[in-house]
Amino acid sequence: MTAQTVPPRRRLHPAWIVAAVTLGALVAGAAFRSSTGVLLEPIEREFGWSRATTSGAVSLNLVLYGIVAPFAAALMESWGVRKTVTIALAVVGVASGLTTVMTEPWQLWLLWGLLIGTGTGAMALVLGAIVANRWFDERRGLVTGLFSAANATGQLIFLPLIAAAAEGPGWRYAAGVTAVLAVLMAGLVAVFLRDRPADIGALPYGATEPPPPEVRRYANPATHALTVLRRASRSWPFWALMLTFFVCGWSTNGLVQTHFVSAAHDHGMPATTAAGLLAVVGIFDMAGTVASGWLTDRMDSRYLLAAYYGLRGLSLLTVHELLASTVQPALWVFIVFYGLDWVATVPPTVALCRQFFGIEDSGVVFGWTYASHMIGAGIGASVAGGIRETTGSYHGAWIVAAGLCIAAMTCSLTIPRRGAPVHFEMAMEPSDP
Repeated sequence: MTAQTVPPRRRLHPAWIVAAVTLGALVAGAAFRSSTGVLLEPIEREFGWSRATTSGAVSLNLVLYGIVAPFAAALMESWGVRKTVTIALAVVGVASGLTTVMTEPWQLWLLWGLLIGTGTGAMALVLGAIVANRWFDERRGLVTGLFSAANATGQLIFLPLIAAAAEGPGWRYAAGVTAVLAVLMAGLVAVFLRDRPADIGALPYGATEPPPPEVRRYANPATHALTVLRRASRSWPFWALMLTFFVCGWSTNGLVQTHFVSAAHDHGMPATTAAGLLAVVGIFDMAGTVASGWLTDRMDSRYLLAAYYGLRGLSLLTVHELLASTVQPALWVFIVFYGLDWVATVPPTVALCRQFFGIEDSGVVFGWTYASHMIGAGIGASVAGGIRETTGSYHGAWIVAAGLCIAAMTCSLTIPRRGAPVHFEMAMEPSDP
């Protein structure tokens, strides 16, 4: 009688552990960014600052959050993902804590704008793009969708808590919670995150052969980022992705995330109720972005982008009429739809960067594209705040954003169907001795 052979247990691939830690870092970064729209009014009431002052600090945060992204991508390539993200989380934690003792507008601009904008920018979606490209040969679009949903997850988990804290213990307590979260996450990243599969003797998930060895090393990440920008800017797909993602940032982070709570409050809705609606947006955003990643693995990304922007533009035309002192059924339809569409644009945008610029440079190219996204967010936040200051209503802001989304839909369809990746032949920089 022979003993029955017991098949060995399948071990969890380390790529999923790295993905979980990356998701946690993205959630931590999203926790503070989602809080700014809720904390605007409590800070204005306490200090007597105008909406233009607070919106300006948010705009600086959003613009820096985007501009830092390509340089952070280049820094991750040369310095390491783990070290870069650990320091960025520590900066966010310290700056969030210091907001509790600020007394002057310039301190708000320094902490909210400069430090937290820079720290969160180093953990922007470019982090997810780099991790997905390095650690996954299969399920790359799905994983990119999961990382894209991290912003919604942070919004879902923390926004109602932050709103309740701002109404109860106060906005300082809410800022302190995000500070503690960022510092704790920095410790987890330092322990568990790894830069590449080869660092632990593994292959990317789904790969049967190791990836080609990297032959380029850059002593100066800033030079790397600028060189990739110069070469990529010679092609139309780059500019089309920059323009469409600019509109994406304007119509999401810049307008809805920053001003939805205030716009709803203008119609008599309590801030906690409006914050709860944004949390529901977060729930459906997770589903929509993961589904978008699944579709990106199977469909033409250009058509996905066109559909997402066109439908988003039409939905924004309805917001002003739907807002009221209570949540009407029609507003729920908008919340669900907008949640599904919120960052569904990210997986197809990442896929097009990889398609046209190759896996080696797609991280930095997407970094520049994401910079455009957050510049659009910053400008959109300021424009919406200015329209509210001038007219006493956000109605014009919704219409402007809707028109831009329709333009982005058209621009998406001008991207070529397919092309050989643009390979950049750049001279190697000398390494430091």
